[in-house]
Amino acid sequence: MDLFEYAKARTLEKESPLASRLRPTTLDEVVGQRHILGRDKLLTRAIRADKLTSVIFYGPPGTGKTTLARVIAGTTRAAFTQVNATVAGKKDLEEVISHAKQDLGMYGRKTILFIDEIHRFNKSQQDYLLPFVEDGTVILIGATTENPYFEVNGALLSRSVIFELKPLEKEDIRILLERAVSDPEKGMGSYNAELTEEAADFLADMAGGDARSALNAVELGILTTPRGADGKIHLTLEVAAECIQKRAVRYDKDGDNHYDTISAFIKSMRGSDPDAAVYYLARMLYAGEDVKFIARRIQILASEDIGNADPMAICVAQSAAAAVERVGMPESQIILAQAATYMACAPKSNSVVNAISAAMDSVKNVPATVPVHLQDGHYHGHENLGHGIGYLYAHDYPGHYVRQQYLPDEIRNERFYIPGELGYENEIRSYLAKIHTEEQKNGE
Repeated sequence: MDLFEYAKARTLEKESPLASRLRPTTLDEVVGQRHILGRDKLLTRAIRADKLTSVIFYGPPGTGKTTLARVIAGTTRAAFTQVNATVAGKKDLEEVISHAKQDLGMYGRKTILFIDEIHRFNKSQQDYLLPFVEDGTVILIGATTENPYFEVNGALLSRSVIFELKPLEKEDIRILLERAVSDPEKGMGSYNAELTEEAADFLADMAGGDARSALNAVELGILTTPRGADGKIHLTLEVAAECIQKRAVRYDKDGDNHYDTISAFIKSMRGSDPDAAVYYLARMLYAGEDVKFIARRIQILASEDIGNADPMAICVAQSAAAAVERVGMPESQIILAQAATYMACAPKSNSVVNAISAAMDSVKNVPATVPVHLQDGHYHGHENLGHGIGYLYAHDYPGHYVRQQYLPDEIRNERFYIPGELGYENEIRSYLAKIHTEEQKNGE
């Protein structure tokens, strides 16, 4: 690095956004993600011992994927190279691999290759990396906001450990906000700013687990708010709301807050009380609650508490969510009232919640293989592997049903979805009971 490049780097370091300056450089500075960064967790042990294998960090924006990569860069003895898949091409990868081979051959030093937005690489680009990840020429760190099981080459996945990063907890974001305001070196402590408890709570809540969003709001507030008579910059609730461009919702003087009211709204719909549901809806609308937030909660309830007892509930909820975005207030209150009262009056079931929870536990705890007769039998050579052989096509049989094993052998007797007895689920329950007990002429 020459003098001009050094000066440029120093300038960028000082003038980069607050969220970038506050990024941790050591594991001890990392906030949140305790499920993978606890003291005895695999990732923590691997980073501290500098024995990292190829990994993929998966999670929503602002959860620390790039931060973790930079922490690794600051602690490893290996060469560290970063590329962004949105702008890099195969030629860039070839250059990285060439340097990695030289470092490994001449100095015995490994190379860690960090690929941000790895899901942006096409299949050919991902395939190019395979042999070099396989033979250890590079240790891959991939970061993606998309589900890697759908977006990343299966062969790369099998050679990597996947770590899912979750949205930061509210208390985690509050810690970062405190650092941002008080740290004179990385943060904005030299500005003599003060963040009120109310504003900190609001920003931590509205950030939705995205630390970058909250930090950007604090930076904007400090840079644009005039000093008070005491010489300090006061970041109040009103300033925070303006900077994050979300209205601070204040409920009535009795002290009911945002969480209590939305909780009562949801519980009223779940409890089949349309009067209470529309009342709490009115309270939120009167206070200026974001109509899109309300619509999202209705959509979740439609599946979580109604499900297949009334399969139309999710359709109503989705239609209402789309309509309020197009129509806006004040007419949206009518649309939301229709959706809320529909949910409240619909038959209830949480069978789908129980089903997916039990299935997720099974996937996590019981290794299982897809039965051979269900595996894809369309590609060349499948006959030699037996894939697809013995599969019974349901439409070839009376009633479009034939008895056949679909679950893996390891869990063949498990039941995940148990329909309730209300609404349409009662029909589903009767249908499943019928096909499971009738004698089948074929496929027995």
